[in-house]
Amino acid sequence: MSVLQIVGGALLLLASIIIIVLVMLQESKDRGLSGLTGGSTESYLDTNGNRTRDAQLSRFTKFVAIAFFVLCIAINVVAVFVK
Repeated sequence: MSVLQIVGGALLLLASIIIIVLVMLQESKDRGLSGLTGGSTESYLDTNGNRTRDAQLSRFTKFVAIAFFVLCIAINVVAVFVK
């Protein structure tokens, strides 16, 4: 294994942990069991206060996911050409 592969693997591990954390921090879009009973668990502060935070988390998750896939491809290209 070359140094580039080891560094790339560490970056992949870091990116995957970041993606997991970002996805867990995002609010769920479904209403769960409250959808069955017709009850609403949303308040005014929930709908307006979290919109920007969720949008930022979603945008950052997309950015990290794209970086993850680009890094995967780059590591495989390095593995093929550097032996």
